Amino acid sequence: MVVRRVLVAIALLVPLGLAACGNDEPDKADAAPTAAPASSSPPPEPFVFEVGPVAGTKGLPITAEVETRVSGGKVTTVTLVDDKGKNIGGELRADGTTWVPGAPLEYNRTYTASVTAAATNGTPETKTTTFSTMARPGGGKVGSGLYLFNGKTYGTAMPVAVEFESDIPEAARASVARRLFVKSEPAQAGRWHWHSSRMVLYRPEQYWKPGTTITVRSALTGLPIGAKWGDTDRSATVKIADRSLVMDVDNATKKMRVLVNGQLVREMPVSLGKPSTPSSSGQLVVMEKAEQTVFDTRATDGPDGYRVDIQYAQRLTWGGEYIHSAPWSVKDQGVRNVSHGCVNLAPDQARWLFEQTMIGDAVIVRGTERVLQHGNGWTAWDVPWEKYGV
Repeated sequence: MVVRRVLVAIALLVPLGLAACGNDEPDKADAAPTAAPASSSPPPEPFVFEVGPVAGTKGLPITAEVETRVSGGKVTTVTLVDDKGKNIGGELRADGTTWVPGAPLEYNRTYTASVTAAATNGTPETKTTTFSTMARPGGGKVGSGLYLFNGKTYGTAMPVAVEFESDIPEAARASVARRLFVKSEPAQAGRWHWHSSRMVLYRPEQYWKPGTTITVRSALTGLPIGAKWGDTDRSATVKIADRSLVMDVDNATKKMRVLVNGQLVREMPVSLGKPSTPSSSGQLVVMEKAEQTVFDTRATDGPDGYRVDIQYAQRLTWGGEYIHSAPWSVKDQGVRNVSHGCVNLAPDQARWLFEQTMIGDAVIVRGTERVLQHGNGWTAWDVPWEKYGV
């Protein structure tokens, strides 16, 4: 089943001896010298403090950051002012290596950064540097999109998904990912991983904790990407649902188990893809939902194609695998697989499920003839954590 992919570009969207008292003539044992006790703590780390870019640097991209190299202390304040006296807001990276402006810098401008750091003993020091940005470049831009809608709520398996309209060269992917910022409350460490040359996904080690707030910034405006440039900045703040819902589909039993907060709430018979068009086994995510839609494969499948109205459709892959209502296969559900790769449910079951789920909910399919293809959908959870990373 082929359903047109739409790149969602939403204003969203990203490295320190004792003196004895006694007789005038003490005995020899008492007179023996006493060794000084060994120190129980190492000496403090030397305070080293440098800033960047190097003063006088010119032609920097507007994604330039203020470098804050400190050991034996920590940065306390950073200010950035342009040549018109305008203050630029921003914040330190979590690793303290740079200070990131909160918005793109302007082309062909000069900036002065002042950085104050304090040694471990509290002594402060301030250093400044001045640099200039490049003129507006020519050449094409790399279009990007962020699959998050500001203010919306998503399931606990929702990855932060950034997609690009053209291939990102492998040599540029680390610098692109470094300009993608994610914060979560409560804090949950995560990683970016490239699932294709056009898709990078961020996730924590386990599903998001219910009730988490996620703030994302895709800060790509003017970023050099091969021979092109990043198109724009995007940002979004979203919520994760206050419950965890997982749909667990087992080909051996031809059943779907729906678990909410780890508890089984319903079990339903299903029919999966027949041997010639098997469903994909793996860890998937609900990518979009449509109460009513049309599947039309005639353009790609020719005489074998079909057009059919579908209800309660929940997309799982870019290749066209869905969970949906299938009244024509009710007699097969729980018994045999007859679909073109989708997970078929009876109409009443499909409607009930549709009303419980949201985009970002987890789906696990087990035991089919096909393994989920890397990047065919939001396949973040199908990659083991030890292999997850840019």
